[in-house]
Amino acid sequence: MICSMTGYAARTRDFERGSLQLELKSVNSRYLDFHFRIAEELRAFELPLRELLSSRLSRGKIECRLSFNAAATRSEQLQLNGELLAALKTLGQKVRDEMPEAPPLTVNEILRWPGMFGEQNVDFAAVGAEALALAREALADFTASRGREGDKLAALILDRVHAMRAIVAQVAPRIPEAQALFTDRLRQRLVEALGNASDDRILQEVAVFATRIDVAEELGRLLTHLDEVERVLKQGGACGKRLDFLMQELNREANTLGSKSAVTEVSQASMDLKLLIEQMREQIQNLE
Repeated sequence: MICSMTGYAARTRDFERGSLQLELKSVNSRYLDFHFRIAEELRAFELPLRELLSSRLSRGKIECRLSFNAAATRSEQLQLNGELLAALKTLGQKVRDEMPEAPPLTVNEILRWPGMFGEQNVDFAAVGAEALALAREALADFTASRGREGDKLAALILDRVHAMRAIVAQVAPRIPEAQALFTDRLRQRLVEALGNASDDRILQEVAVFATRIDVAEELGRLLTHLDEVERVLKQGGACGKRLDFLMQELNREANTLGSKSAVTEVSQASMDLKLLIEQMREQIQNLE
């Protein structure tokens, strides 16, 4: 499967003392770059999560968010921690005495303060299995979303490959005749310009020029590179870097084709090919 580097997935798992939420999202990157946003009480799970994600992903800037919300289903869990509330009030007053411009804590901030509803007695070490199970579910969704987008990008790239093949197939049969006509005109001009020059000298100059404008080799390499693009897409996997290299080679051949052009057909084909290569290159930047 070919995967895009852009993806998103979110999963929630509920259990007796609360719920875990895990969110994954990624954008393009040359390398595999992780950014974890994890609640402090869950910080011990960062390394297992990193190892799990690294086993399935090879490129992209990955952001992972993991949070825990304690359940509040029993009446005693809704009792405020009076000692903590008083301590916050005292500390808040001291801060404002020293810094009158400092805003007071909001009700929302106070209610979200760790321990405000008393000791939750959550064994976060035991939450590890739940967190990893949740991560596996989210990773499966995440990989599937990247795969779906990767399939669409691969189809767009193949459309451009077919368009390039059509250009080569259209222009290749016309090149020998067009170049023959051009060399005939060149021979006539040389005869007119050199006058008494020997036929051998004229034929030699024409032969050298004909070699310089021969683009058969470039067209052959273009088709070879296109074969390789199709093979890599069919093989699947993490192929973005390989395809990016092939775009450089295709662009090199298209540029050489244009620089050696002696007829309008070849010049136009070179420009059309470079446009399609650039369109492919833009899509390949999104592939893993």
